[in-house]
Amino acid sequence: MKQGIHPEYKTATVTCACGHVAETRSTVKSIHVEICSQCHPFFTGKQKFMDSAGRVEKFRRKYGIKK
Repeated sequence: MKQGIHPEYKTATVTCACGHVAETRSTVKSIHVEICSQCHPFFTGKQKFMDSAGRVEKFRRKYGIKK
């Protein structure tokens, strides 16, 4: 690697809107994010599944489509 052309790589804190703080390494000192693995529904298990069967039936009723 060439000397003097790379940015300084230092410890950074990542702060989520939910209040979770994590440490990582980056070229910036602090990073603010809106969602993290502590509050994202996929990771917390509070994922909401859409009722796709109900939506299909609603569409068929609306447009009078027979099966």
